[in-house]
Amino acid sequence: MHEIIHLINEMSPYLLLGFLLAGLMHSFIPGWYYTKFLAKKSFKSVINAALFGIPLPLCSCGVIPTAMSLRKEGASKGAVASFLIATPQTGVDSIIATFSLMGLPFAIVRPIAALLTAVFGGAMVNTTDDCKEKPVETSGKHNDHKHEGFIDKLREALEYAYIEMMEDIGKWLVIGLVIAGLITVFVPAEMFAIFNGNTLASMLLVLCIALPMYLCATGSIPIAVALMMKGLTPGAALVLLMAGPACNFASMLVIRKVLGVRTLITYLASIIVGSIAFGYMIDYLQYNGIVDFLEHLTYQQACCTEGDGWFEWACTILMILMLINAIVLPKLGLRKAHHCHCHDGHHHDEDSCSCGCESDECHSEQNVVKYIVEGMNCNHCRMNAEKALQQVEGVESATVDLASKEAVVKGSATEEQLKQAIEAIGFELKKA
Repeated sequence: MHEIIHLINEMSPYLLLGFLLAGLMHSFIPGWYYTKFLAKKSFKSVINAALFGIPLPLCSCGVIPTAMSLRKEGASKGAVASFLIATPQTGVDSIIATFSLMGLPFAIVRPIAALLTAVFGGAMVNTTDDCKEKPVETSGKHNDHKHEGFIDKLREALEYAYIEMMEDIGKWLVIGLVIAGLITVFVPAEMFAIFNGNTLASMLLVLCIALPMYLCATGSIPIAVALMMKGLTPGAALVLLMAGPACNFASMLVIRKVLGVRTLITYLASIIVGSIAFGYMIDYLQYNGIVDFLEHLTYQQACCTEGDGWFEWACTILMILMLINAIVLPKLGLRKAHHCHCHDGHHHDEDSCSCGCESDECHSEQNVVKYIVEGMNCNHCRMNAEKALQQVEGVESATVDLASKEAVVKGSATEEQLKQAIEAIGFELKKA
């Protein structure tokens, strides 16, 4: 238990910093900026997609609708595949957290591995895809949040970082820490001794566990650390850090449905081949004494007997309060995150609609219809579903609630139009 508390204290300052940087990226970089550089079916667009995706704090469920939206707005299939591979493996928050727990070598290798595997996968998709890219029809409606001043953008950045991201990642981070604690207590230290001299066997075992299950880039870090402390090789731990966040069973189904079986096979092959290749490289560097990937981990184990400073404890307490606010209070009905999407296209709290309409009247007219959106798992999913609905011709406003899966659409758009827009990003729309 003491090791897990120390683990949390080590992570919390870096996590808070990482969440802040992610919020600033979300608020100050408009979404159309990414699409602008991903449209052509070229090697350059594949590299751009990987470079754009690496710092973004999107999990393996949230990246799917985002990538499908990029595809809908004109991104090439290879660029979308590159984005899908690179983005969930890392993020500015997980890179900083990796540095805090696993040291600088791991923090450097993770984004490099994500970049190269993504570029390889995207290039392979472009090479094997015989279909010519068709011009993508868009409505021309862009609903990126536009704020008048710096303070508004900063407020949105903080809300995104410490409320929305906490809602999305917080649960999985807690699960990762609990699993790490269980591994520390119950997994015998000699368990991975059977794989001594057979690195491939340990990597294949990790792949079989990691590929179908859901792991976020940040939540997988304490699990990898706990397994390394029990004897798992650094290379096999890297396989977990790459394959776990980059793929899960749900994402496989969506990619098959939207991008096709050939793209799915290339996507999986890129992740498997890339993670094993980099895993072997890590173990080679470790065993030959070129880079010590266990040095920082050994230091952490030695320091577990020392007390953590007041700053680490303060960050941990602050993070716990934020997790309670994001995860516990909404379930108890003590905090709600209702938004009103009015004629001006901005988000407003339900009780403070500033477009001149009363919030009750926004949903009382005859041309307002309620639907259920199936397949959403996080706030990124919700935001992409809202954006897809808002871009349909005839839609005046649309709001989606993550907890109830309910979409409230105002306008003259038909159900078939709305259904096509939602299915294009990997979700399903049903009449409420």
